[in-house]
Amino acid sequence: MIETAFTPFQSLGGGALIGLGAVLLMATMGRIMGATGILAGVVQPANLSDWSWRAAVLLGMISGPAVVLGITGEFPAIQVPVSTTMMIIGGFIVGIGVTFGAGCTSGHGVCGMARLSPRSIAATITFMITTAITVYVVRHVLGA
Repeated sequence: MIETAFTPFQSLGGGALIGLGAVLLMATMGRIMGATGILAGVVQPANLSDWSWRAAVLLGMISGPAVVLGITGEFPAIQVPVSTTMMIIGGFIVGIGVTFGAGCTSGHGVCGMARLSPRSIAATITFMITTAITVYVVRHVLGA
């Protein structure tokens, strides 16, 4: 069975950094920090200046382990309890959800909820219910 570690301080710190990043992006660029929209703009940029800020945000998102290495001298321990095939399937499912939901958890859950967007509130409620059902099925029905 998969055990979920209780990490309140790391979770609080990570949430604060995500919120700070969202606020800074809105304050400096006037843009919403929706990760899938940012990634889509890197893959199909409107122009070079649009691509530049999106690439910088993505670089910041993926550079966390290098920062941990620089501070602690070790990469963070990462355990992935599923196969690569399952991660790929999960990625496709998330991609479908992002397409039909017109955004991802960062765009709706962080930025949209902060703006009191009814569409984002509905999307976030849907994400949370779906997540709870998925965890229940995987852990208690499938026994993984």
